[in-house]
Formats: sequence, C-alpha cells, structure tokens
Amino acid sequence: MTRQSGNSIVPTRYAYLASGHTVGDNAVMDDEVATYIDAIPAEHRPLFDRLQNLILAQHPDSQVVLSYKIPTYTVGRRRLHVGAWKHGVSLYGWGADRAAGFLARHPDLKTSTGTIRLTPDAAASISDGDLRALISAALDA
Repeated sequence: MTRQSGNSIVPTRYAYLASGHTVGDNAVMDDEVATYIDAIPAEHRPLFDRLQNLILAQHPDSQVVLSYKIPTYTVGRRRLHVGAWKHGVSLYGWGADRAAGFLARHPDLKTSTGTIRLTPDAAASISDGDLRALISAALDA
C-alpha cells in the first residue's frame, strides 16, 4: 500500500498484515487517513487494524480516503466506512439486504441507523470469516 502525499506517492506502514505480509501494492491512502489512524486510541487500534487488514487482503487495490471524517475504503462505486468511536469501531456502507446474514447472526451490533458498532469484546467472538462476509457485502459487486 502507498500513501499519497501532495503529488508524491510514498509507502505506508498500514500495508502490513499481522503476519508481516504486504497487501496490494496498488492500494492508496492519503495523508488525512494516515493522520486519523495514528490518532485512534490504543485500546481500539488492534480492532481497527484487524478490520483494515481484512479489507485490504480482500481488496488490495482499494482506495482509502477520508469521507464523513472517517476512513472509507472504496472499490469502484462501493464504499465501506470504518471509524473509531469511544467504545470501539463502527462500520457502515451497505444496503440492509446485503448484510442480512451478518446482522441476523449479530443483531445486537446494529444501531437504529444501520451502523454496526463493534467493541473489542464483541469482535473477539466474531470470526475473520464472518467479518470477511460483511466486507464482501459492502465492497463486492
């Protein structure tokens, strides 16, 4: 992954999975996103990093931009917004029908607006496969 800085594209540390493997050389993250990620509280950063790594593993060519003041992963016209909040990480950006399976398995995570709010404790009981399905619901055509 690279990060856009002015007119230059520079490598960024967010391209690494926990296993140390790089993810997609074509993904781009701008400086505003990197600044946002750097400011995530330490207690929520592992959860954010887990989600970001899963997203980038599935969509290594995604663009990562700041939209609605939070990191937004874009693939074509599809968007997945992932933002830190005081108790964890929130996700939104899919039609209700596309995430129905995930929401049926985890109804307590959905807010009235359709946002999914993950606390570190709740996320600990959710498999990577289940999170990948949610990511697919948002970003796959």
